[in-house]
Amino acid sequence: MSIRRCALLLALAGLSLLWIPGRPINADEWQPITPEELKMTSEPLAPGAPAIFLCRQVDRDDSSRASTERDYVRIKIFTEEGRKFGNVEIPFEKGFIGVSNIKARTIRPDGSIVNFDGKVYENTIVKSKSLKYLAKTFTMPDVSVESIVEYRFNYDFAGRAIFNSHWIISDELFTRLAKFSLKPYSEDTWTVQWMSPAGLPNGTEPATEGNDRVIRMSVKNIPAFQIEDFMPPQNELKFRVDFIYYDSTPEQDVEKFWRNYGKKEYGKIDSFVNKRKAMEQAVTEIISPTDAPETKLRKIYARTQLVRNLGYETSKTAQEEKREKIKPVSNVEEVWKNGYGSGGSITWLFLGLARAAGFDASPVMVSTRNEYFFNPKRRNSAELNTNVVLVKLDGKDLYLDPGTALAPFGMLPWNETAVQGRKLDKEGGSWIETEPASSRATKIHREAHLKLNEQGTLEGKVTVTYTGAEAMDRRTEEWNEDETARKKYLEDQLKEYIPAAADVELKNQPD
Repeated sequence: MSIRRCALLLALAGLSLLWIPGRPINADEWQPITPEELKMTSEPLAPGAPAIFLCRQVDRDDSSRASTERDYVRIKIFTEEGRKFGNVEIPFEKGFIGVSNIKARTIRPDGSIVNFDGKVYENTIVKSKSLKYLAKTFTMPDVSVESIVEYRFNYDFAGRAIFNSHWIISDELFTRLAKFSLKPYSEDTWTVQWMSPAGLPNGTEPATEGNDRVIRMSVKNIPAFQIEDFMPPQNELKFRVDFIYYDSTPEQDVEKFWRNYGKKEYGKIDSFVNKRKAMEQAVTEIISPTDAPETKLRKIYARTQLVRNLGYETSKTAQEEKREKIKPVSNVEEVWKNGYGSGGSITWLFLGLARAAGFDASPVMVSTRNEYFFNPKRRNSAELNTNVVLVKLDGKDLYLDPGTALAPFGMLPWNETAVQGRKLDKEGGSWIETEPASSRATKIHREAHLKLNEQGTLEGKVTVTYTGAEAMDRRTEEWNEDETARKKYLEDQLKEYIPAAADVELKNQPD
């Protein structure tokens, strides 16, 4: 992925140059530009590259109540294509991470400097059941071939929240030098461990902790990461270092670790869901006592999906949210009464309603296969990154996820199919694997009736029908778009199928 579209891990491999953890950085502090950097027209180790990272750095401080990460990037532009890296996106997860102290400048080939003083915008770049990624976007001034662009900013994490840190070493461009540091949280019994699932580049020394308790690492001459169609999860293939926090001495026995995790996680979920009286009252408004079991479950599922799913909405300013009086929810009763919630809380609402209706329903945490090759031996609970509900219906296991917008009853989104998960209970739970997606239920059917006229032009009608996951993915992608944008989206889809220039016009208005 592009550095401007951060992979869906919580840290971007950016930088905050010359900053020592624990000491504030001067707002006017930039690293000197060398004559060599100004004169560069190519990189011998990356022939043909449109641009390269001269340096990247990320310094994260988890030691206080609110974590902060200072990021810095310096890019050398070699070609006209490389000028696109003057369009910057700084991704962040709404509600958990803020972006502040953005500073940027362009260094012309002659060494003169143009400081960025333009407007910074905020856009939604990724929406899903559990995450909403936004981006601060801006355009660097006066970017030309052989110029240098550099920018820095802070990630400000929610108070008293410790997120897993990730040093993403591989990136879209060749990297000459990258430096990373982490000052870990140290109060009470919290400990941190780190690992490199994909290994490290040749010649790179592993991350080490200094006498000052700061963990550091530097890397040089990292090849650009090549993105391919239908490739496995990118961050499983990239060089990276993952940091995992434990709230007690980490259990080394793998099965004991996951049993302890299951007990704790089940306790949290049970506290959120355990509103039996409110759920029973809600169920009476949804189903009829004479309904068949499957009919009851379908009605509960359909009603749950009518709850406003905040995870798929476009971003709102703090003032807009205040006017709408959107408040955090602490249990399923509040989700039901307020009529809104995140995708994850909507899924747990379904769990509470299903149990109140008499179904054997269990919470399940799963690892999405578009992000991870889940491996329990890594003992990283963050990789169980989304939730579904397992319901026993007529003696069969049925995995349901109403928190994913537009997911039909009985169908999981593609990234939750055929993946490992943990079915949770008071004893810690057990491992399960969700059902694989059915190829018969997921299709793109194209039917064309065309004529070749005297001028050699092929004309006619093409009917394209999307079903299953193919339909769900497109409906979700266009969730917040207007009719004009959806029309163009579908027309462009058909143009991609035709290996020649074509005029395409959508004649109907599909739902």
